Amino acid sequence: MDGPLTRILIIQGHPDGGRAHLCGALAQAYADGAGAAGHEVRTVMLAGLSFPLLHSQHAWEHGPLPPGLQAAQDAIGWAQHLVIVFPLWLGDMPALLKGFLEQVMRPGFAFGPGSDGIPGGKALRGKSARIVVTMGMPALAYRWWYGAHSLKSMKRNILAFVGIAPVRDSVIGMVGKLPAARAGKWFARMRALGQAGK
Repeated sequence: MDGPLTRILIIQGHPDGGRAHLCGALAQAYADGAGAAGHEVRTVMLAGLSFPLLHSQHAWEHGPLPPGLQAAQDAIGWAQHLVIVFPLWLGDMPALLKGFLEQVMRPGFAFGPGSDGIPGGKALRGKSARIVVTMGMPALAYRWWYGAHSLKSMKRNILAFVGIAPVRDSVIGMVGKLPAARAGKWFARMRALGQAGK
């Protein structure tokens, strides 16, 4: 490896922890490549976490972080590069992933407290990210016909909002009919990205 070593956090956002799935295999391929290159890798498996959803702005701003999420928030603070892997459900990220991000990206951690309801500075500057999303539709249809709106929203309204940049993405379509050879190419691609820390 020619570049600097990186602290990488993989957030495995598939809600189903009871069986093997493509998201898990992609995340593992990335982790294998990163580990082989000498990067330090941690993983958060959302399917194994239990936490309540937020129900008010007051709870988000002033309520305590659920104890089960403290280690995950600490891992985000530790990481230099985030890899977020999830399946597209109803055109967006699964509710579990959205609820997780709402909980951990709180004032005082993800950005300064600000004043008069206006958030302060972006506290997660200096971190980069990659979003890996799988879907049943063709990737080109998602990008060009549907405008990849949910992906753009995640980049702009969540990650950029707290200072994470650049944010790159890998969109994998037609996963219900993914031939073994094409799946193998994606695993190789994930391993290469992991080796590069990108």
